[in-house]
Amino acid sequence: MNQETTQIVRNGYPVGGSSEASAPSGGGADLDRVVRFLEELCVELDTALEPTTPNPHLNMILHLLRSHVEGRLVSASSLVAASGVPYATAMRKLGDIQKAGLVEQRPRTKTGKSFSLHPSAQLLEDWQQIADRIERIATESFGDASGGRGQAEYYFGDSYQPGQALIPPPRALPQPLRLSGGVRILVHGDPTFMVMENLKRQFEQIVGTSIHQRAFSIDRLREEALRNATRAKSRYDLIAVDLPWIGEFVKRGVVRPLTEVMDTGRLDPSDFHTAGWRAAHWNGVPYGVPSQTTPELMFYRRDWFAAEGLEPPATTDAVIEAARRFHAPRKGRYGIAWNAARGTALGHTFIMTCADFGQPVIDIPRIAGGFDADHLERPDIRPTIDTPRGRAAAEYLMQLMEFSPPDILSMSWYERVRPYAAGKVAMAYGYTLLAPYFELDTGCPAHGNTGYVPHPHGPEGAPIAPVGGYVLCLPANLSEDRLEDAVEALIAFTSPAAQKLYAQNGSRTAPRYSVGADPEVRRLSPIFEMVDQMSWRDELQFWPRPPIPQISEIIRICGHELHDMLRGVVAPEDALARAQARAEEAMTKPVT
Repeated sequence: MNQETTQIVRNGYPVGGSSEASAPSGGGADLDRVVRFLEELCVELDTALEPTTPNPHLNMILHLLRSHVEGRLVSASSLVAASGVPYATAMRKLGDIQKAGLVEQRPRTKTGKSFSLHPSAQLLEDWQQIADRIERIATESFGDASGGRGQAEYYFGDSYQPGQALIPPPRALPQPLRLSGGVRILVHGDPTFMVMENLKRQFEQIVGTSIHQRAFSIDRLREEALRNATRAKSRYDLIAVDLPWIGEFVKRGVVRPLTEVMDTGRLDPSDFHTAGWRAAHWNGVPYGVPSQTTPELMFYRRDWFAAEGLEPPATTDAVIEAARRFHAPRKGRYGIAWNAARGTALGHTFIMTCADFGQPVIDIPRIAGGFDADHLERPDIRPTIDTPRGRAAAEYLMQLMEFSPPDILSMSWYERVRPYAAGKVAMAYGYTLLAPYFELDTGCPAHGNTGYVPHPHGPEGAPIAPVGGYVLCLPANLSEDRLEDAVEALIAFTSPAAQKLYAQNGSRTAPRYSVGADPEVRRLSPIFEMVDQMSWRDELQFWPRPPIPQISEIIRICGHELHDMLRGVVAPEDALARAQARAEEAMTKPVT
């Protein structure tokens, strides 16, 4: 991993409340806990009672499951050693569980003489049910630490509701991927992709080869993806693409249509949040698979709002009123934090604020639930920056300046959430993927005191949660001999089981309905259920950042011109006029 990624990993979670301390390691949390419980119970029974007889079947299964959870390869000899019985007996017992379909054998070499052993899908499914029953029996017999049912009651009452089946842990592929040098992935250096990096050992066991992940900041990620497209052969098997880049990357020939290389039905498209899946398309063709669907929301301090008798902020006027109420610079407390750094960060803020006031940044037709961002292959599209609603959005940002921290003009993606987590800010605009900063740090003031609402809207707007996140795509210049296995890696990394594992280890993005409905996932954070509800209410929208080929340039233009406005160098009307003129010029340039 490069130096930049290492820095991001250190900053990906709050100091003192890191993912190592707060998130479960490896596979499903309940599976891991019950395996450990039974291992310890067996040790107690074997050492406390005489005479005693080992249970080789159980010992081998527990060893196999523990190794799967921890990402360690298992050989036949190590499984035999764990059985607790003589070699010949252990080999017969191993044959028993193999014949029962509980163990899968996967070759480690081309000859097949060397192989590793893995739990089968049947074993994982059966064991998940066993784990549920053991936990229920233990809870009913002994209660929880407080003497009552506690979380267990919620879990068991919730887990049997229709449509909320538990997703089992990911299992090893039947055949290891044969990618020379391993799977190579280009990603964004955010907490979700860093969770994937932290789980690398386990996923290497699942796909049967090494994984090399290279991470960059958002602007450098785009540059590297475009640079990679100019090479004769791609350096990466998969690349992470920000949703607004889809149109540009298709036009520049950076990514390959999924329909050319796979049956997209294998992805179960209906399981993805509608907005996230639609945003992965260009002209009706899918080019990527949602790896993280992370809407931008308003984070607010529930305890502060309750103490002041304030409702959660639903409108921009309510945001200003609340920010004014909580802003106390002399006490080191400020009203609101947001993306105001020059360039890409502020550009995103402005175009999403325009959406809050009921207008996209380009002239696309209004449809039920918002605007039509599915059909952008039109030559007559023009920017809509210098408009009455654009002016209202700009003036709203000027108002926010009055109640923002003194370093607001340099705040971007992570900087806006850090003071919020530290208890210095009452509200912050932020993507759900940034929630680990305070959800996983039990020592920070915002932990357990944060509420989430869609973007507060202006007079002519409606509640929306602009969809962000990344899709994993296949590079157009990927070598044909790597393509088939790259598709298998793409499916494995975006499966429901993989997405659940990311959530259990700290991610707060869930692009699939099934993952958000999983009871174990819902217990981790209120975000998952809330995002599902927003999707059902049609509040998750991707039109605020329409993926036209020129959108990155338009965002950059807005981020520079409006930064001068926020600094007081130019008046709002002049900044908007200049941004409009430059954006119109950008729209006339061909994308090649």
